[in-house]
Amino acid sequence: MILQDDSFSSIVAAVEQGRIIFGNIRKSVLFMLCTNGAEIVAVALASLAGAPIPLRPLQILFLNVLTDVFPALSLGVGKGSSDVMNRPPRPPEEEVLTRRHWLSIGGWSFLIAACVLSSLAAACLWIGLPTHAAVTVSFLTLGFAKLFFAINLRDKGTRLWNNDVVNNPWYWGALGLCATLLVLAVYLPGLSDVLKTQPIGWNAWLLVFALALVPMLFGQVLHVYARFSDGTTEREGAQSVDNGGNGG
Repeated sequence: MILQDDSFSSIVAAVEQGRIIFGNIRKSVLFMLCTNGAEIVAVALASLAGAPIPLRPLQILFLNVLTDVFPALSLGVGKGSSDVMNRPPRPPEEEVLTRRHWLSIGGWSFLIAACVLSSLAAACLWIGLPTHAAVTVSFLTLGFAKLFFAINLRDKGTRLWNNDVVNNPWYWGALGLCATLLVLAVYLPGLSDVLKTQPIGWNAWLLVFALALVPMLFGQVLHVYARFSDGTTEREGAQSVDNGGNGG
């Protein structure tokens, strides 16, 4: 680190920006691996089961090139949480993705893939849609599940409606843009022909959003549980210190 002035506060600002940049890189990588892993798992499981493939090749390309890039970029330019300097420093040898992150990637990939396959099965068996329309439902479920999933990557200990992702205007811009692209993929003549999508009814749209929200809602439950667990640990630690002080 090279200081270009005589203000030691520059060190604090540099450390803060370094923590934010590292966290943003980690979030973007996690987003891409979790959501793309879900595509692989969904297609692989459907192929092994002999079921209809939930995604067409050009649909996968559409998701990867357009609806993945913008949310990942928005996560990469976030301003971070306001309490980033109140957290202990990470170990210098810590990698961008630790063993815990790789386990999370596997878990989220299977959960999102399960929602995609469930939407395909429900569209065929419950709503009674033909295969092409049912694949449109699974395609949309994956697309919107990716957009909502990004909220799960908020910093640990932050609240649902006050965190680094929700307060990031670039995320909301990416959400609006990608949601529009997904709708156009179904209803825009020419594009829908290329992607082999078909218009679906309101009951199918309800199915799409119901299952696309599952990973995000599950992630919020995990965040609440983590906050509760950390709060309990901190209170127990403080009580232990107090008891020790009184005994001394």
